Amino acid sequence: MFPVDGLRDLLTTTHAAQWRRLHEQCDWYRRQRPPAEHPRASITYFGPAAANLALAYRLTGNRAYLEEAWRWISTAISYPHWGKAHLPDHDLDAGWLLHGLSMACGWLGDDLGPGRLEALRAKLRLQGRRLYDHAVASEGGWWSSSYWQNHNWICHAGLAAAGYLLDEPAWTARARRNLETVLESLPEDGSDSEGVVYWRYGVPWLAVHADLVERLEGVSLWDRGGFLRNTFGWRLHQCAPGFEENADHGDCHDRRSGHSPALYHKLASAYRDGRARWLADLVSERFLWREAYESGVKPGVLAEAYLELLWYDPSVAPEPPRETSAYFPDLGQLTTRTSWAGDAAYLSFKSAPGGGHRAWRESRRLRDERGWDTLSAGHHHPDAGSFVLAAHGAFLAVDDGYCNAKRAAHHNLVLVDGSGWAGEGRYHVYKDLPDDRVPGMRDVLARDGFAHATSSTAVMFPEELGVLRCDRTLVVTPRGRTVLLDTLAAAEPRAWTMLLHTDWPADPGASDLALVSGPALAWVRRLSPEPVEITRDVTEIEASPTSSTPSLRIVKTLHTVRTTTARVREARLLHTIEPSAALNPAPPTSARLPLDSGYGTALSFDGELVLLSPAERKITAAGIEAEAAAVIVSGGRAALVEAVGVRRDGEPVHESPRPWTGVIDWP
Repeated sequence: MFPVDGLRDLLTTTHAAQWRRLHEQCDWYRRQRPPAEHPRASITYFGPAAANLALAYRLTGNRAYLEEAWRWISTAISYPHWGKAHLPDHDLDAGWLLHGLSMACGWLGDDLGPGRLEALRAKLRLQGRRLYDHAVASEGGWWSSSYWQNHNWICHAGLAAAGYLLDEPAWTARARRNLETVLESLPEDGSDSEGVVYWRYGVPWLAVHADLVERLEGVSLWDRGGFLRNTFGWRLHQCAPGFEENADHGDCHDRRSGHSPALYHKLASAYRDGRARWLADLVSERFLWREAYESGVKPGVLAEAYLELLWYDPSVAPEPPRETSAYFPDLGQLTTRTSWAGDAAYLSFKSAPGGGHRAWRESRRLRDERGWDTLSAGHHHPDAGSFVLAAHGAFLAVDDGYCNAKRAAHHNLVLVDGSGWAGEGRYHVYKDLPDDRVPGMRDVLARDGFAHATSSTAVMFPEELGVLRCDRTLVVTPRGRTVLLDTLAAAEPRAWTMLLHTDWPADPGASDLALVSGPALAWVRRLSPEPVEITRDVTEIEASPTSSTPSLRIVKTLHTVRTTTARVREARLLHTIEPSAALNPAPPTSARLPLDSGYGTALSFDGELVLLSPAERKITAAGIEAEAAAVIVSGGRAALVEAVGVRRDGEPVHESPRPWTGVIDWP
């Protein structure tokens, strides 16, 4: 039913490492005792347990694996319902078990014996019917048509597996139509607004389902839309230096629940992507067990052993990543790093509406045309304009991770009179917001180690605050220095507060703020002339990450630095951040330069120059005259952003008929 032809012959050669993963995982199941009564917590782990053990039996013929599989299967099918705390029979538990037990049934088949086989098939038919009926009845609401959400992907993949096994064409047809819609609706750039942890939890199910369609219907969906082709590139650029941790935008239980070697192998095979093969090997050889130990996401990475074996393709040669900067327009996310080494400086900066631009537009079209509520963006935080920073092996400017009552104040953003965004303080902060609540990103450069972008978020604040401008221009130089320029305006005088969150308390120096975390340090220097008040406090974040286990709580403490202006209509806050090694720190080198004619903002570092004019597009400083949003000079090169003309010491170095962004030589 679910073919594994020819795989047995590879277990002692090309697939020996994957076979070892599988039989060790099966040995772990042998030592566990599945609960006789349905626990209140999630039972998703029963699905992969059955699949792992059944595949081991199909490949070896060792009946001990069959009996162990039946011990888990018989317990699962004895439960009257699948799922207890939240939507019994109609949500994730049902989806996971339908898939895993259907795969197991296909591999065990008649070897189970007629009584066992019929009991298993009857339970799968009952649970499949329950899930299918719920999907039909709830269409237009929750996961049935929440095309950008992991519940939709998991439940339909489980329904498809059961439908193929039991010859239920209505189930498989509905599931396939949904998958095709999902792949056509997800962003082509491969980004996921739910964040890395939910990417790791949910996207493997799109691959599971596409794999089933290809194997059992002979139809390839791998090139439907562009999401699957490009999503590994997005995931790769979420890796913090060292690859073990990840940028934790969105609902992230922790910074380690981010890898899926099985999915990496499948994407490597489908698209001949050597980078995916390279990362899969690295994770399997070095990080797998630590992720399994520290991850807050269950069933966790070890349960995917059967998929690692099925999807491993040794014909794809591993290739390490090369390009250090990337931009993902749907999520408005810019990432950059000084190198792929473990001690590199890394920064991620993002700005987009709830769910990303495509989901925001398409969900509103479906609302207007069909009256459907399809945008379940509860895992997307109010974080447009925020950033995270890591360097020298540690995180320095951090995000809040998982949060139920989401607030802009939990991110490295600007508050107005102490207030954050309209609609915040709840789980789904984008639900029912007006259509025009769309933060944006412009003037983006991500090339050759240079990074520049400007976020605009004024529209996200409550109307009564009268915010006219809340723009943040962020620059990262090839040497890892960061410049933050916040340009702020309101109809009435307001107090503007810039937030900076860290894992450890910041150390105030004589004139500079030091962010310290283990081996890493970053100097934060304020270069704007406005008088400000600087305070430090603690921000506590608490969340219950899964409705299936209501007792589970995640608590995170952020140490927060607040820089607040007097009440003014307009403000410009200028900061630089220079990372260094904590045990042998280099002194900060940033300095503000005088302007030749009053246009733009000019900064110098040791060996680097940053000139900014995000609004006026006119710069006169340091012997440079430019009609441009930015000129950034480093190491014999210069990045120009939206430049029409640039002159250096009176000599033209760039002219173009329309604004141009790129990198040129600067001898």
